[in-house]
Amino acid sequence: MTVFVIVVLAALGMIFGSFVNALIWRMHGQAEIREQLDKLAKRKKPSKADTARRQTLEQELQSLSMSKGRSMCSHCHHPLAAVDLVPLFSWLFLRGKCRYCKHRIEDTPLLEAGLPLFFVASYIWWPLELSGYGLLSFVIWLVVLVAFAALTAYDFRWYLLPDKIIWPLAGLALLQVLVHVVFFDGGVAALTSAFWGVVICSGIFYVLHTASKGEWIGGGDVKLGIVLGLLAGGPLPGFLLIFTASLFGTLASIPMLLQHKLKRTSVIPFGPFLMLAGVVVVLLGYRLSDWFNSLILLG
Repeated sequence: MTVFVIVVLAALGMIFGSFVNALIWRMHGQAEIREQLDKLAKRKKPSKADTARRQTLEQELQSLSMSKGRSMCSHCHHPLAAVDLVPLFSWLFLRGKCRYCKHRIEDTPLLEAGLPLFFVASYIWWPLELSGYGLLSFVIWLVVLVAFAALTAYDFRWYLLPDKIIWPLAGLALLQVLVHVVFFDGGVAALTSAFWGVVICSGIFYVLHTASKGEWIGGGDVKLGIVLGLLAGGPLPGFLLIFTASLFGTLASIPMLLQHKLKRTSVIPFGPFLMLAGVVVVLLGYRLSDWFNSLILLG
């Protein structure tokens, strides 16, 4: 049974990794088109060329819809056949190039290869029993991982954490807390823990964002802190998450600094390190907390 579940989760991970690749490309394309439409709408006396341009942009916006638009190459816009859409394997078979225009495929195979690993790792190290609330939490967690993958890819590529992903994710995390409180005897303790998690994760980032006027921490990280605080639940997991994210960010930056690929004034997205730390804390936080407590007692 365990092997079967792992295979299913790996397959789902590849499918949703492919979905994330399409989602972020279409979201960014739609955002750019809407900016152009807003500029046209602000013109007091639009010309015939402006009207024609608006109609073209609206058609392009429609083609980028996740529900109505067809899968296409991001460069030549040629519709993709079913054989071009097999997660990971199509990319490998095509050697990372579009079958039609031979241009490099922008979608990264890392999402389709990495998300299955996170799905399977979550199943192996899930801290709760896979029944009742534990099973519900696990299903919600898989959705969270998909959203984390989208946010990570978007932040690395365009240095932005879209509200269209963050706020629904925050709502989902809050819903999980409320379900725990109301239906699974979480009580006031679960609500209080979630509150302090948000205060620590988002509150600290809000202070840093305000004090630096957005130079140290972006507004997206403050919003992401709400999600992470709800998921971490509690002051100690919150502090542990921030420490782990800072450690990951430092470890990733030092090699690039030594190789002169990164300057001290360079900007690197912090959101991906926060989400990776969130995964570590949710899956292994209780073990890390016990380890920290043992160190305190020994001291």
